[in-house]
Amino acid sequence: MEESPVSFKQLAATSKQFVRRLLTIGENRLELLTVEVQEERERLLHSILLAFGVAAFGLLACISLTAAIVVLLWAWSPVAVLLTLTALHGAAGICLYRQLTIRLRDAQTLAATLDQLRKDRACLEKTLE
Repeated sequence: MEESPVSFKQLAATSKQFVRRLLTIGENRLELLTVEVQEERERLLHSILLAFGVAAFGLLACISLTAAIVVLLWAWSPVAVLLTLTALHGAAGICLYRQLTIRLRDAQTLAATLDQLRKDRACLEKTLE
């Protein structure tokens, strides 16, 4: 009988090394995912706080400006002034809503992690072929 060129010990050692590498890659990807999730959470919280600040002070400014314009033009036509301001505020709200929907549609969560996982899968498929 001929002895096979690859012994069982060599095959077991190679398999163990392969599994260790896979576990190391998995651990690295999990750490990357954890870091990205934390960064995303902090960025989101910061963005929400800034948005609340912008909204609060923007609202105060709009109320003050609206009151000033209404007082200034009250003698001319109070209904026309209020309707014009309502239309302007509504148009601004629609523009901001469109910007928000565009921003939410284009957002990519965990892009680096997904990219790394795709590369890992391609490399693994190439190795196993």
